[in-house]
Amino acid sequence: MDYRKLDGFFYGLFMDVNVLRQAGTSPSNVRHAYVDDFALHIGKRATLVPSAGGRAYGMLIALTHTELDILYSAPGLEVYRPEALIAQPFEGEAVPALCYNLVEPPEPHERNPEYAKKLQTVLRELGFSEEYVDSIG
Repeated sequence: MDYRKLDGFFYGLFMDVNVLRQAGTSPSNVRHAYVDDFALHIGKRATLVPSAGGRAYGMLIALTHTELDILYSAPGLEVYRPEALIAQPFEGEAVPALCYNLVEPPEPHERNPEYAKKLQTVLRELGFSEEYVDSIG
């Protein structure tokens, strides 16, 4: 069994620890964070894309490698790949984290209003700024 946990940076619906628990994981060390020089893009799915001067908000959540594998082997999520990045918690020092992103970003015409609405709800529940919440969609 894989017991060592590492920080993952989550920017989509996996920010909700209840969703993670329902998927069979045991999230810990949950905290608000952001990554600079990235922007959130929502097409059919959400992903972060490099964006000079951008900032994407999310949650740092510690999970094991096995738990991350479980999450990203679900149907439709196997197209995401882990990337190393530096995340800045709202409190404390910047930390290295894994972030799962699409290899190919969404096409400009792709939209998923239902996902964007769900994500806005999660962001509000987690206390992110209305300015950021309103920018989603």
